[in-house]
Amino acid sequence: MQDPNPLPWGALDKFQAHFIVKKDAGNSVGNFVAKTKLTTKGHFAAKTVQKVEWIGAGSLASKLNSDDDLNEMIAKQSVNDATIYVEPTDGAIRIRNKWNNHLAFGITKELFEIYDRIAGHIKSV
Repeated sequence: MQDPNPLPWGALDKFQAHFIVKKDAGNSVGNFVAKTKLTTKGHFAAKTVQKVEWIGAGSLASKLNSDDDLNEMIAKQSVNDATIYVEPTDGAIRIRNKWNNHLAFGITKELFEIYDRIAGHIKSV
């Protein structure tokens, strides 16, 4: 019997927005690595973010943890949008979130403000 919903072959419709901050990490690459750790409540579609904490070994993570307004802004987002990664690349620092399909892909005004605030912290490190 043939599967009525076959898996697609080739490229999948997954997208990811990257926000690039032009700053060279130099030899202190570990200083600019950070990821959100979310404390959530509920299950599946009803899951909400209660608290946001930044994980990272460098000074960027501690700066982001001390910004309570930023963490409150992130806590108002969905779990997928609140999962944020900050990582250095060649000559820049990248801010990104999880992969989304073509229906869920987009950047809201609130997300742009969050990324802009994170970029300000990156510039100050």
